[in-house]
Amino acid sequence: MSRKLNNSPIQTQMAVSVLKSPLNGGLGMKSSPVVGRRRVFVQTDTGCVLGLELDRSDNAHTVKRKLQVALHFPTEESSLTFGDLVLNNDLTAVRNDSPLLLTRNSFHRSSSTPCLSPMRGEVQQGRDESGSIEILGNSVCLRQMAKDISKALKRGVEPVAVHSGLGGVYFFKNVRGECVAIVKPTDEEPFAPNNPKGFVGKALGQPGLKRSVRVGETGYREVAAYLLDKDGFAKVPPTALVKISHSVFNVNDGVKGSKRMEKVLVSKIASLQQFVTHDYDASEHGTSSFPVSAVHRVGILDVRILNTDRHSGNLLVRKLGMFGQVELIPIDHGLSLPETMEDPYFEWIHWPQASIPFSEEELKYIASLDPFEDCEMLRRELPMVREGSLRVLVLCTILLKEAAAYGLCLAEIGEMMTREVRPGDEEPSEIEVVCLEARSLIGEKESESPRSDLGGEVEFQFDLDCEEAFPVGFTLGNARSHLPKVEEEEEDDDEEEEEEEEEEGKEKVEKMQAITKLSMSLKSTLLGEKSQKYQKHPGGRAESAYASSGHRSAEEQIPASTSFVKLSDMSEEEWTMFLEKYQELLYPAFAKRKAITLGQNLRQRLGTSCQF
Repeated sequence: MSRKLNNSPIQTQMAVSVLKSPLNGGLGMKSSPVVGRRRVFVQTDTGCVLGLELDRSDNAHTVKRKLQVALHFPTEESSLTFGDLVLNNDLTAVRNDSPLLLTRNSFHRSSSTPCLSPMRGEVQQGRDESGSIEILGNSVCLRQMAKDISKALKRGVEPVAVHSGLGGVYFFKNVRGECVAIVKPTDEEPFAPNNPKGFVGKALGQPGLKRSVRVGETGYREVAAYLLDKDGFAKVPPTALVKISHSVFNVNDGVKGSKRMEKVLVSKIASLQQFVTHDYDASEHGTSSFPVSAVHRVGILDVRILNTDRHSGNLLVRKLGMFGQVELIPIDHGLSLPETMEDPYFEWIHWPQASIPFSEEELKYIASLDPFEDCEMLRRELPMVREGSLRVLVLCTILLKEAAAYGLCLAEIGEMMTREVRPGDEEPSEIEVVCLEARSLIGEKESESPRSDLGGEVEFQFDLDCEEAFPVGFTLGNARSHLPKVEEEEEDDDEEEEEEEEEEGKEKVEKMQAITKLSMSLKSTLLGEKSQKYQKHPGGRAESAYASSGHRSAEEQIPASTSFVKLSDMSEEEWTMFLEKYQELLYPAFAKRKAITLGQNLRQRLGTSCQF
């Protein structure tokens, strides 16, 4: 090993952090941390994990210099980020055991551009003296399990890789050989640098399967879903963020390399979830036998976190007793809490249980939810969760609370959140229309174009190669949405409207006179005009990210989704005003949704046998 590495505060293996620190006493050992000293884990764009101790005097520049010694590559042109926060100098916001991300400022990397990873020949002799599995942050829910796994690893009980799905998933066992935990490394997600199944091509921090969920950040969302499942209401299995070391993990040769390297001891940042014994998943069982309360509890969680991937394969079913009773256990929440309003996927939306009104117990639980307290909790426990995701949580929780109080059932709420499927088009949902109108009412001049969402240099500190990110033929267009300009367009003269009708062959757009007229008819009017401005993704709803991957390529599995509503660009003052208008606009939207439901029920009762 080189002299520089021996003398540096960072010691590494290939993708392995080696820490000698009083903070790193191993599992079950309590230590008295030195005031001002913190331990962090820096993850590079290729998935390499580097452990580092911070002193009170350390800043972003000194951290980069330490990393430069370990990486053997200049880091001045790199960005050190902590969630939304770019660490230019001050590190006071970074707490103990926080994962940081080090990325190149430009990702237009040629074949000769080196990656941010340790030199293999220099570091392969290093030995990881930290624990084989360590829980990051303040979570205590899985500490005993972590001890059991460490003991099993010392006794030679090997983890097992799961071959299904798109990402790297591993079963870890106890000393009796029983599966006790599921581990998902963040750098082995679909499109991540070390994905073991060939779905590579992105660096950590770039848009992933959903443009509003970045590569390497689904693990945080797994943990967030557990933390938000207040009192275990939906039965999300205990989940924590960990640093875990083992040779079973996959390491590829470069960001876009499909060549696997030989197995060596590597450390990963990963989500660790308790394995739940079950009999089957919801796809293998008739859904009509599921308890109403179980479906409602899962649905309530999905609405709160805007789950874009709730399919039957990630609803586990466990039998209870001898009379056919079952319970549902929801898993796989990595594609929830997107950074912008998205099109969710709720498989339960057409189950009969979702159309049954909430019980008193469920209404009481919903009324007790406080989205602002939830945001503060996530800022404490998972400070790397981005502000856009927290704002989505607030909007969806307010929607759930207000809609339940209004008398809407779970299916009606889900319908309001889900985009209507039309051949060749993707249009905003009812709630997205409410959000767009709320932005227009607080004086927004123009809404962000879908292309700018999560694709700007400011957001990612790099330029996106859209040809790599989306299938051939997918264009979002350069035109800006005119939805927030409804009030401005009321002032247009008749001649301009007549010219528009002649050129575009569209009916004259009805003008909105008051908030109370917000309805599906208004939505249709707005969308009729909007459809001329956007070039939409062809086709209907994309299949859920992890379900039925079949033989399609990774590029083909990118959901055909457009972000119509961006939230993170609003100032705190604008956000407060937006929430006020948003809540005002919800009630006429609820009334219209109720009318639609009543109309649908009437048609079902009358039947259609007389129609030919």
